[in-house]
Amino acid sequence: MRARFDIVALGEAMVEFNRAGPRDSRSYVQGFGGDTSNAIIAAARQGARCAYVTRLGDDEFGRMCLYLLRTERVDTSGVVIDPSAPTGLYFVHHGPDGHAFTYRRAGSAASRMQPADLPVALIERATWLHVSGISQAISNSAARTVREAIRIARQAGTSVSYDPNLRLTLWPVERAREVILATLPLCDLFLPSLDDVRQLAGIDDPAGIVAWCHRMGARQVVLKLGSRGCLVSDGEQLTAVAPLRVDAVDATGAGDCFDGTYLARLVAGDDAIGAARWASVAAALATTGHGAVAPLPGVQAVWNALKAQS
Repeated sequence: MRARFDIVALGEAMVEFNRAGPRDSRSYVQGFGGDTSNAIIAAARQGARCAYVTRLGDDEFGRMCLYLLRTERVDTSGVVIDPSAPTGLYFVHHGPDGHAFTYRRAGSAASRMQPADLPVALIERATWLHVSGISQAISNSAARTVREAIRIARQAGTSVSYDPNLRLTLWPVERAREVILATLPLCDLFLPSLDDVRQLAGIDDPAGIVAWCHRMGARQVVLKLGSRGCLVSDGEQLTAVAPLRVDAVDATGAGDCFDGTYLARLVAGDDAIGAARWASVAAALATTGHGAVAPLPGVQAVWNALKAQS
């Protein structure tokens, strides 16, 4: 039986307020975010059949997120509306050291996710389930929900991708390391960023980091190196994928764009290296505009950039 969806992602969709002007500006541009939400929208813009699993507040921000997902052709049958909790918000500020986040998500609807909320049939009929460390960090019940989703996926033969997306404002590094290292061996694809694993493993060398990921149980690893591209490894062969050079203005959501695009290209039939090349270009293009969602490129934009690069 053909899978109903190419990719089902689980996590928290949020409303974003991005201060795109100078540091003393009081003006914010309203957008959207949430790591797995960004990833699933990126995948949908690349033509994948997608669904999202989350809880949203019964408020204006929740309705905005729901409208966005539906506009992006992401199935929302796995979205639960919670009348007693708010939708999460976050603010982005830009400075000489890059972008910084301020969150208003404590007690959010998504943090109240429970394993019983999971749409089992949706996960069972997907090619990929995509989850993240942020979804595990927002609450103990959300962490249990992620683990149950992975169990359902593995039992059904659905492949699992995992981005640790380490945020030490959400949980202490000891707890993060414990949960991430317990989750990593359960997944088919590990999608960390360089900074994530540096903090978890205490290793700086990218090739050494990839080797550490495999020792911890990772089957396939794609290590995101930001403006330096990425490393792709199956445990036997390590391949460097060069970046696309762009004039970046905001890296918010670029790693999420990579995740969703990479999965979409795997589903479309690319091998790991081809998918990584496509995803690296998409992630670079996503940094050329402000916000996590608005700059996410479509297929034609990535194709044009690849042609110009060759």
